[in-house]
Amino acid sequence: MEETTILEALKRRFPKGVVDASAPLGDATIVIRKDALLEIIPFLKEKPYEFAMLLDLTCVDYPERAERFEMVYHLFSLAANRRLRIKLSVPEDAAVVDSLVRFWKNADWLEREVFDMFGVRFAGHPDLRRLFMNDGFVGHPLRKDYPLRKRQPMIPLRK
Repeated sequence: MEETTILEALKRRFPKGVVDASAPLGDATIVIRKDALLEIIPFLKEKPYEFAMLLDLTCVDYPERAERFEMVYHLFSLAANRRLRIKLSVPEDAAVVDSLVRFWKNADWLEREVFDMFGVRFAGHPDLRRLFMNDGFVGHPLRKDYPLRKRQPMIPLRK
């Protein structure tokens, strides 16, 4: 199966960076260390794998874990017609991940969304600022500890 081939290649090439690799139900998934992201991405973009598309990136909040946030990246290879999911853990007290804007332009807005909703910062991002919430908004609404009925200060309407 091709999914296991790429997973084995990643484990061989990045033994310290890949924490786990599996293909549950045929979905190739690797769990990596946060500091290995900028080494692994260029490798995946080159031949023979050619993951040319970043389909999505998002964050999952696990407040009970020591490393509270889990970043999830979905890549797609047009050449091989296959997907790859990459996961990495991020601690709350150092919620910073390297930006992927230099590899994919669409990472710009996706990273801004994660920053706005979860508070995870992206090192090297060209314009990291809120995307949906106004500048006066306090907190990050998709964190599980965000109060459900929290009132935000009103901002004046523009004329």
